[in-house]
Amino acid sequence: MNDTPLMERQARLQQRICAAVDAAGRRRDQVHLLAVSKHQPAESVRALYALGQRHFGENYVQEALAKQQQLSDLADLTWHFIGPLQRNKTAAVAAHFSWVHSVDRLILAQRLSEQRRDDLPPLQVCLQVNISAEASKSGCTCAELPALAAAVAALPRLRLRGLMALPAPGDHTAFQRLAAMQAELVQSGQALDTLSMGMSDDLEAAIAAGASWIRIGSALFGPRKA
Repeated sequence: MNDTPLMERQARLQQRICAAVDAAGRRRDQVHLLAVSKHQPAESVRALYALGQRHFGENYVQEALAKQQQLSDLADLTWHFIGPLQRNKTAAVAAHFSWVHSVDRLILAQRLSEQRRDDLPPLQVCLQVNISAEASKSGCTCAELPALAAAVAALPRLRLRGLMALPAPGDHTAFQRLAAMQAELVQSGQALDTLSMGMSDDLEAAIAAGASWIRIGSALFGPRKA
């Protein structure tokens, strides 16, 4: 495939990230790029891997497993599950992903913990918060978060890393609210270091508020082919 457009998009994205990091007075190594590869063919993932990208996010388990098989020769790929998680998919996610950004119920965390093999490193987990209180979005409520965080942090074979949110379009203050909620959990004794927030259209606001992972699809791969 012709990788020139991909290289150009990656270069423009890195310029945006660096500018946002500088404007926020942060270090570049504090912000990590998660390439959202849902609906993208394996060859596009391979092409971006060749340009240095190692972390990829997938929303659909079956699509992700097929892609992982096609790319099994790339041993240092790290796969993140970022979509809504169903109970009947937790075993596959526990076996084939390193990160899950979208845990919003204790039962899901319990199943992931039970189904994670002992020979694998702990599964890195973020709790998804419905930060804008949208009926159409997954995520625990802000009120439910403290109890959920305490329960998930106690589970074996999981490591609770932080919070994830998908705010309503234009709700840029949601990033600051999520960061404040994480700060409260840290003050209560939780060892959290990760905020998964920000996408192609709002990464600057997310970085300014303290994003650790920005989840980028179209700015890297171009318009998604459904």
